[in-house]
Amino acid sequence: MSTAVAYLRTSSRTNLDGDSAPRQRQAIDEYAKRSGLEIVREFYDAAVAGTDPIDTRPGFQALLEYLAGNGAKVILIENASRFARDLAVQLAGHKLLQRLGYELIPVDAPNHFTDDTPTAAMVRQILGAVAEFEKAQLVAKLRGARDRRSKALGRRVEGNHGYRVSNPAVIREAKRLARKSPKTGKARSLREVAAELAKLGHVTASGQPFSASQVQRLIGR
Repeated sequence: MSTAVAYLRTSSRTNLDGDSAPRQRQAIDEYAKRSGLEIVREFYDAAVAGTDPIDTRPGFQALLEYLAGNGAKVILIENASRFARDLAVQLAGHKLLQRLGYELIPVDAPNHFTDDTPTAAMVRQILGAVAEFEKAQLVAKLRGARDRRSKALGRRVEGNHGYRVSNPAVIREAKRLARKSPKTGKARSLREVAAELAKLGHVTASGQPFSASQVQRLIGR
């Protein structure tokens, strides 16, 4: 039997005492039984807004860390709004999960994220344009900062491009750190792997430790 994890979210304190979580759980359980899926773990973000990016939610971060060391590749949600109420956040989050190799299924409409509707296509195009604009802005700011520093020092200062996700040395080290300990049988969390990588000098271009999602991409290759 294939395995899956369940993700629940309530957006207000009022919902914590209401029927929102039990309703979500029931819908997910019924779908899993019909589809021959075994739910191996449940993750719950309580009183978290549906407009919050998924990588800022404690429950969803824990979900990603769990999946990194587990065979499950399917994430079940009651409906798309439980994942995110904002369409842009929905599509951006779904794209991230796709890159990580995970399948997100709203049990009320399993094809929600795969149907190519005009609205979804438009939002994807807008998100792509915004991403390109932000990248161009960042490049221009960094170039300006390097130019000013070069002028102050009297010599050319080049940027520190950091490590790309395709850097084999970093990927190899991340995978090594993510393995289960032969003594304890336990594996480090994504944040612990990032901390160990930082100790070894493997950090982002800005000198910060890798985020949990960045580590996930490193070890998921």
